[in-house]
Amino acid sequence: MSTENGRLSGKVALITGGAQGIGHTTAGEFLEEGAEVVVGDVQDEPDTDIIAQCDFIELDVTDEDSWEAAIDHIEQEYGQLDVLFNNAGVLTHGSIEDFDLENWKRDREVNETGVFLGMRNAAPLMSETGGGSIVNSSSIWGTVATEGAPAYHASKGAVRNMSKNGAVTWAEENVRVNSLHPGAIATDMTLDQDEETIQAILDKTPMNRLGEPEEVANVVAFLASDEATFMTGSEVVVDGGYLAE
Repeated sequence: MSTENGRLSGKVALITGGAQGIGHTTAGEFLEEGAEVVVGDVQDEPDTDIIAQCDFIELDVTDEDSWEAAIDHIEQEYGQLDVLFNNAGVLTHGSIEDFDLENWKRDREVNETGVFLGMRNAAPLMSETGGGSIVNSSSIWGTVATEGAPAYHASKGAVRNMSKNGAVTWAEENVRVNSLHPGAIATDMTLDQDEETIQAILDKTPMNRLGEPEEVANVVAFLASDEATFMTGSEVVVDGGYLAE
């Protein structure tokens, strides 16, 4: 499935939350572009053709020891890390007025602390081997808001600005950091919402459809590649026009 002359040929990539959804699709895209792909997740290893071609490791993005073990594994096995896609994320619905505090903590630990720990642990190895690309998954809801899901909004907004902090911090070491802002994409996270919520999003989306995971994966592959070497600190939106109105 991999391509020797692909955009990511010779690169080693780590994708968090890659057992399903956008992360899983991106793993497939990276393989097609020639990368060696490490997929980290707390879920069991899925039995798919894509994952069978990846190096699947257990990774709890909220735990620093787990991150250190993952980076140590990559350094020992590959000697380099060129791409980190901080994709792992969770979404809990509920009004800010009655949102459970434990859900607040959990969502922010995965969505926000996970990105912080990922950047902090991956950037030094990238710096040692000439630089790299970090893509942090935010959301359109890291830029604008709707009712409900306050922890998701807060954490994705934090990822947006944290990515700029990383971009400035590691620019001289040639480590690029960009935030990714998908709109409503046809993954379980979106499709598990009630029809009324999904329709409300579509009504605000000029293209009037859900995006496909492949449409996001293509953008991540571009950001990971040497075609985007002067892009850092950017907010890259893939939303069918949602934020344009």
